[in-house]
Amino acid sequence: MKQTISVLVENRAGVLNRITGLFSRRAFNIESLSVNVTDNPETSRITIIVDNGNSVVEQVEKQLNKLVEVIKVRNLDDASTVGRELILVKVNATAKTRQDILTIAEIMQAKICDISASTITLELSDTSERIVTFENLLRPFSILEEARTGLVAVQKGSGKI
Repeated sequence: MKQTISVLVENRAGVLNRITGLFSRRAFNIESLSVNVTDNPETSRITIIVDNGNSVVEQVEKQLNKLVEVIKVRNLDDASTVGRELILVKVNATAKTRQDILTIAEIMQAKICDISASTITLELSDTSERIVTFENLLRPFSILEEARTGLVAVQKGSGKI
């Protein structure tokens, strides 16, 4: 079961290290980690995706709340969350395959970032499931390189961290 934990922290050196240390000390694997400054430059939001049972996540949440630099911790569930990932993928593109790749990009609403005589680089921001579908559709064309962000998420509606 995947859990999404959103942590609002003071934007200071070493905070991320202390937070990830809580997970590593408990041999708790982080599947995805995304960090960025918020609209307030003094705070950052850390989105952590973990795959484990609720009791361990609750334990880590309690420990996170004890850290001085942590302002707020929230466990986000899928029903009340809007989440997106970003993928940049470079595929082999010959004269024969170029149109097929562009058709997939159009159907998936991906953007073309770069195009050369032998490659096309595409960008897609979407749910994790659609990112995987996009990868699977492009795999037959020979993926040369790809980079994915972790999930970033916010609460739906008026709720906020």
